[in-house]
Amino acid sequence: MVRRTPPQPGGQGANPHQQSAHKPTRNSGSLPTARVRKRYWIILGLLIFLGVGFGFGLLAWDNPMPVGSAGFWRIAELRGTSVIVMMVVAICQAMATVSFQSATNNRIITPSIMGFESLYIAVQTGAVFFLGAAGVTMVQGVPQFIVQIVLMVGLSMALYGWLLSGKYGNLAIMLLIGIIIGGGLGSISVFMQRLLTPSEFDILTARLFGSVANADISYLPIAIPLCVVAGIMLLRNAKRLNVIAMGKDTATNLGLNHRFEVMRVLLLTSILMATSTALVGPMTFLGFLVATLAYQLADTHDHRYVFPMAVLIGFVVLSGSYFVMKNVFYAQGVVSIIIEAVGGTVFLFFILRKGRL
Repeated sequence: MVRRTPPQPGGQGANPHQQSAHKPTRNSGSLPTARVRKRYWIILGLLIFLGVGFGFGLLAWDNPMPVGSAGFWRIAELRGTSVIVMMVVAICQAMATVSFQSATNNRIITPSIMGFESLYIAVQTGAVFFLGAAGVTMVQGVPQFIVQIVLMVGLSMALYGWLLSGKYGNLAIMLLIGIIIGGGLGSISVFMQRLLTPSEFDILTARLFGSVANADISYLPIAIPLCVVAGIMLLRNAKRLNVIAMGKDTATNLGLNHRFEVMRVLLLTSILMATSTALVGPMTFLGFLVATLAYQLADTHDHRYVFPMAVLIGFVVLSGSYFVMKNVFYAQGVVSIIIEAVGGTVFLFFILRKGRL
C-alpha cells in the first residue's frame, strides 16, 4: 500500500492561492510590481512639488511688493515669461532626446548631433560678421525666429529624407554625416569669429550661450503651439516608440513600418529641437542629462511613463538652477554653463560604463 505524503506549501500540488500569497504581486505591465509603481508615483509627485516650488520661488522670491497685491502680480507676470520659457525648453529637450534615442536605438546620443546648434551659431555669427554689431538685432524678431526654425527643420528633414529613403538608407550613416555637417558649420563659425573686432565678438558671445534671457515674449505664440502639438503627437505614439526602440528587425516583424515611423519621430524631434534652440540658444547636454535621469528614476522603458518623468526633471533642473544661481550666488548668467558641465560629466560617466546604459 502506497502512502501519499501531503503537498508541502509552495511545492508541487500546492494551492496556487497559497503560492501567490508568498510572492509580491506582479503583472506584465510597464510597472510590474506594486513597489515599482509606488516608487514611480512618489518620485513623480516629488518632482511636481519641486517644480511648483521653484516656479513659485522665481515669481515671489525677492518680490518687493506684498504677496497678493496688484503690484506683486504685476511683477510676477513679468517674471512669469521666464518660467513659461523654461517649461517650453524642458518639454522640447526632454521629449526630443528620449524620442531620438529610441528612434536611433542608442542611449548615448542627443539630437544635437544633427547640427541644430551649429546651424544656430553659424546664423548668429554670420549676421555679426556681415552686418557688424547691428547684426545681432537683425536676427531678432518673429520673422527671423520663424526663418531659423524653418532652416533647422528643413536641413534636418533634407538629411533624413536623403539618407533614410535611399537604397542604402542607414541611421548610422545619417548620424555620421550629421556630425560632419555640424563640425563643418562649427569650423566656419570659428573662422568668422576670429575676424571680428573685440567689441563685435563680445556682443556675439552673449547670444552663443543658451540662456532664458535670449527668449523674447513675442516668440511664445509660435513656440508654445509648436511645442504642444509635437509633444502631444509623440505622446500619442508612445506605444509605437516602445516598438521602435526594440530595433528595426523586431519592429518590422511586429508589423510596423519602421522607416515611416522613424521618419515621423525624427520630424517631430526636429521641430522640438529647432524651437528650443531658436528660442534660448544651444543647450547641448541638457537633453542627455534629463533623458538619462528619467530612465534611471522611472525604472521602465515605456514612453508613456518616461516622457512625464523627463519633462518634470528638465523643468526642475532649469528652474532650480536659475533660482539658486539668481538668488544665492547672483550669477544667473552662468546657469547654462553649469548645466552643460554637469551634463557633459554625466555623459562621460555613462560612456565609461560600457554596456550599462
